[in-house]
This record gives sequence, C-alpha cells and structure tokens, in this order.
Amino acid sequence: MYLTAEVKKQIFKDKGFNKSDADTGSPESQIALFTHRINHLTEHLKINKKDHDTKLSLLKLVGKRRRFLNYLQKVDLNRYRRIIADLNIRK
Repeated sequence: MYLTAEVKKQIFKDKGFNKSDADTGSPESQIALFTHRINHLTEHLKINKKDHDTKLSLLKLVGKRRRFLNYLQKVDLNRYRRIIADLNIRK
C-alpha cells in the first residue's frame, strides 16, 4: 500500500498536527491523512477517468473529512482555522 508507517509519520511531522509520536487519532491527524489520500485518489482519477470504484471511494473520503472538519469547527474554532490554512482546503 502507498501509505506506509513512514509516510504517515512524515505527514504528521511536516505540519505538526500530532501532539505526540503515538497520536494518530486527533481530528487534525485524521484530516491530514484524509487530505493526503484524497490528493492521491484525485491524481489517480485524472489518469483513469472511468474508474468508478475509486470515484466512490473519493466521495466517501471527502464526506468523512467534511464531518471531521464540522466537528472541529464546533469544538475549537482556532484549531479549525489553523488546519484549513495549513492544508489549503479552502480559500
């Protein structure tokens, strides 16, 4: 699989989303992982336009990320604003 433990650690380290080395369950960490996977699937779909299974998976991931972002917006607005700025999810 393209998403190995080393890749995950690199994603967390680049943006500083995890609070400790073992923290993979925080909303920021999950959103960062979902964004990485969404970008990967988007590139795949640019090449393989008729891959409908991947398209469905992409839509599900976008929905999951949206739910995490909605949760984070309700709980802590500053963390929400930081993550959307760091990951360039919105303008």
